[in-house]
Amino acid sequence: MNQTRTFLMFALLAVAYFLFMAWEKDYAPPAPVAAVAGATSSAQADGSVPIATTEASTATPGATPAGIPPTGTASQTTSQLITISTDVLNLTVDTRGGSVVHADLLDYPSLPKTSKQPNPPPTTLLDTSEATYFVAQNGLVSSSDTAPADQPNHQAVFQSAKTSYTLADGQNELNVDLTWQDAAGLKVTKTYSFKRGSYVIELNQRIDNGGSQPWTGNAYQQLLRVAPPKAGSWFENYSNPEASFVPAAAWYTGEKFEKLAFKNFSDASDRLDGQFKGGWAAMLKLYFFAAWIPPAGETDRYVTETINPDSAQPHYLIRAIGPALSVAPGQNLSSAARLYLGPTRQGTLDQVAPGLDLTIDYGMLKLIAVPMHWVLSQFDLIAHNWGVAIILLVLLIKGLTWHLTAVQYRSSARMRKLQPRIAQLKERYGDDKVKMQQATMELYKKEKINPMGGCLPVLITMPVFYGLFYVLKYSLELRHAPFLWIPDLSAHDPLYILPLIYAAVMLGTQWLNPAAAGMDPAQAKMMKIMPLLFTVLFAFFPAGLCLYYAVNGLVGLGQQWWVTHHIDREETTKAA
Repeated sequence: MNQTRTFLMFALLAVAYFLFMAWEKDYAPPAPVAAVAGATSSAQADGSVPIATTEASTATPGATPAGIPPTGTASQTTSQLITISTDVLNLTVDTRGGSVVHADLLDYPSLPKTSKQPNPPPTTLLDTSEATYFVAQNGLVSSSDTAPADQPNHQAVFQSAKTSYTLADGQNELNVDLTWQDAAGLKVTKTYSFKRGSYVIELNQRIDNGGSQPWTGNAYQQLLRVAPPKAGSWFENYSNPEASFVPAAAWYTGEKFEKLAFKNFSDASDRLDGQFKGGWAAMLKLYFFAAWIPPAGETDRYVTETINPDSAQPHYLIRAIGPALSVAPGQNLSSAARLYLGPTRQGTLDQVAPGLDLTIDYGMLKLIAVPMHWVLSQFDLIAHNWGVAIILLVLLIKGLTWHLTAVQYRSSARMRKLQPRIAQLKERYGDDKVKMQQATMELYKKEKINPMGGCLPVLITMPVFYGLFYVLKYSLELRHAPFLWIPDLSAHDPLYILPLIYAAVMLGTQWLNPAAAGMDPAQAKMMKIMPLLFTVLFAFFPAGLCLYYAVNGLVGLGQQWWVTHHIDREETTKAA
């Protein structure tokens, strides 16, 4: 009976979750949009500068420094593309603004390696294609009334000595310089620095004031992207983990990690506009992300905007605006930031910046999920296969919870023995539910059976179950990890063997736990169709999850059979 309740609870929760996600994607109404016109520029008392944009957006006035041009507005000056290659990144930088407009992650193929395609193309993180537009921009903006076209912002055209740069063998660091200069003598040198094996790009903007007037303004960095294209079919939407991932901007306040889904960008109550120290701003994808990281001791202003919110494909932006800068004539000053373009690899991100590992969002179950991920990683070091590591993790968890689950199975087996006597009580008391309940509890007390004995193990192991659910769903290591007939543990089982195994496990569990006497006919019918329901449901799950559930179910079924068989032998011995 306890096992029945457990199965029903999981089934109802899973069905409700998938129905809600389907409704949200297909039928949820868009959030109301409030377009804001541009404001005039003027310096504020705190040294920051207010918004100035001529393009419709959902930005709050006061969020953007004067001189940051609207996205899509550019001068007619021709720019060029610069290619930069390191051992882990292939980048394209546009001299217009020195923006990073394309990024390939060389160590992460876009598809699983197969005999037909042994060298698939690398994963693309940044791109200027219309359907997957995602770029990293930065610049400097003056607090004066200088027109945006005359400032070194992300639309200004810089100059580069070369059009191609490569981190050569034996070379540990590569610097790429871009320069800009105006007629008044202000010169900006933008330097990108790359290190071998690193996904962190150092940015330094040096301001040399060769003019006769002081220069004041702000440095800023921003990420701009569109929502990813929707999956082609309902099946692809739920079988492809990347298609089901909710795209979002994220930021860290120095103390707290927060996310904002694209669908909520237009909601004034959720929109970001605040100042904090030691933070960063990011755009999240499944397994990968981009983040601008200002210096740790710097207090920046962070804002989010929706560019062209009424268009068919709005652009979503998160921006970090640095503190006010002032450069006297004949002096120079530098502004620094870092750009991370890479994977959500647990255990390495906090070394880049505090709180950066929170981009692997396990939610409230982080305290359980992170240690589980560590244990899973240790098993992979031993087995050299993530599928085997999952099996070893199942065995470890089962070993640690063996006594608790044995208590559950003993309670279930003993209650099953009482079903004929409970049926007799039902015949005796008929529809008198009060007397029936009293008689049943007296029977439990006489036989020393706690009807709630099987619930406690479920409640204790439930957080472990859900923590592992998120670990297996979001772990980068399972992406394209093969196991036997499965080429990718992060995608669904191509042969649907694991869902069928789990269905067989459920049938075996039902055989060991026949329907209780007096069970509601609708509930009994539900129990009969649950194996089919779970087979269909698990067909959409990543194979790594299905592998865990299948092995966990097989071990649990074996344990339950052993406990039930042991109790049967005890009853036989007593009867003799």
